[in-house]
Amino acid sequence: MRISTLLTLVAVLAGGAAATAPAYASDYVSKEQACHFLPVADSTFALKHTQSVGVLYSENTVATLEYLERYHAVALKGVKNGALDPRIRNAFVNSSDPKLAIEWLHGSLAKEFASVTVYENLDALMQARPDVVVMLDTYSQLVTQRNSQVEARFVAKFYDSNLQYIGKAEGVGAKALTSVWVHDKAAPEIAAQIDSQRDLQINALKQFDMSLKALVTSGEVAQVAGN
Repeated sequence: MRISTLLTLVAVLAGGAAATAPAYASDYVSKEQACHFLPVADSTFALKHTQSVGVLYSENTVATLEYLERYHAVALKGVKNGALDPRIRNAFVNSSDPKLAIEWLHGSLAKEFASVTVYENLDALMQARPDVVVMLDTYSQLVTQRNSQVEARFVAKFYDSNLQYIGKAEGVGAKALTSVWVHDKAAPEIAAQIDSQRDLQINALKQFDMSLKALVTSGEVAQVAGN
């Protein structure tokens, strides 16, 4: 397999996916304040499995989903390139699945709470009055010819119905894939490197699951201790 063919696909990915992934929520706190969130005021509200949860996507999450969709769309087009080894083509497609993380995160919340609903904006959420408000913030960056650093970060910040901060669940992962561009490397090795992007995301999601479970468990323990 010619490395030039691989580089051609990745160059297209770099352009089609807008190679620079969305910057990680540098204005996250200010955005919360604009929505009248109170991240500094700690709530005494305890999380429980019986509660309803309303979810809002941060601007960073929306941008990340759009980035993954663009990357994935270009990867799918690359599948039609007969000059590229199918193992590599499939690795690009599988590792850029835009639904992987968001569906996993929804499922994680659904396992811990009675109901989970995503709302388009804060006004709609406040009218529905769920027991708990979650600001879901996600970030993903995948390999391109101009970027070898792969990252995944998933954060859910929890607030009570008065938008006072309860706590957060988090999962993160990062690694460099510089060796992808080594000349004369065998196709299975390259495919395995690209596949590791998906593995990194899954590991970060598993971290998130453990963090979420610990957060809910601590809330229930605190409630029992207070009775």
